[in-house]
Amino acid sequence: MLSLLDQLKQHTTVVADTGDFRQMEEFSPQDATTNPSLILSAAKAPEYRPILDKAVSDLRNSPLIGRKLADELMNRVIVAFGLEILKRVPGRVSSEVDARLSFDARATMDKAHEIIRLYEQGGVERERVLIKIASTWEGICAARELEKEGIHCNLTLLFSLVQAVACAEAGVRLISPFVGRILDWYSKNTGESYTPEKDPGVLSVRSIYHYYKKYGYPVQIMGASFRNTGEILALAGCDLLTISPSLLGELAAGQGEVHCELTPAASAAMNIPRVPSDERSFRFLLNEDAMATEKTAEGIRRFSADIRKLEDLLLGMHADA
Repeated sequence: MLSLLDQLKQHTTVVADTGDFRQMEEFSPQDATTNPSLILSAAKAPEYRPILDKAVSDLRNSPLIGRKLADELMNRVIVAFGLEILKRVPGRVSSEVDARLSFDARATMDKAHEIIRLYEQGGVERERVLIKIASTWEGICAARELEKEGIHCNLTLLFSLVQAVACAEAGVRLISPFVGRILDWYSKNTGESYTPEKDPGVLSVRSIYHYYKKYGYPVQIMGASFRNTGEILALAGCDLLTISPSLLGELAAGQGEVHCELTPAASAAMNIPRVPSDERSFRFLLNEDAMATEKTAEGIRRFSADIRKLEDLLLGMHADA
């Protein structure tokens, strides 16, 4: 009998959510996605030290100092991990823009251009790269312009339907609604336990899926940030699901029957009201959603903190070189 993972792959494209590219070979995902926290974790492992060493070595005699040096070291490490990942997956890799730029559309675009330039120098066409950007209003505006240039974007730190609708209207390639972090917020604030069918994160992604399919948006939906396999299986049929190696292992070892929970045909038959996506409506509706507001801000803070830690590590290595 097919494992839960093999059955899931019949309904949904499976993506590995890790900076540890050795683990990708075990589960054969189509794509891979990373973030600053995952890369920081992987960078601390001895087997990945050569990637950091090369980035530092390449810039040993660079005239860059301070902020500019830190930026260039980060760019090179992020892309170096991405290039290694792309040797192991047939599809795409998502690489994240500095979260500290989440409220600056122009700076976000500039950083995306730098990342794409390094990928193309490494022999990878831009079609195989998704630029990850936080789903702030400024991030969505940056993604709109990048998509016009053929630089495809993955809008992350997404916790609400209004964020998803604004992304769809901007024409982004893919969004990553965070399932587990939504569950975390509700569990903490209500004290309740949730089955997969009642899980607030699952219900959020389902609402986005239904809205997109109802109104014919071609944006891909990639559920992310899972806490258990029940959440994952409750979203079978979603366009993509990005899953950590530990949960991929549970699914690979699991037995049972996987049902396709989401289909475009079922969504198209639903009566779903339109959601406004202009800037004023976006800011107000996001503000009205305490969970989405708090989790978006928290995610930006956490990623920013891990970026600073990785920068400090790289700058320390550069000083010692």
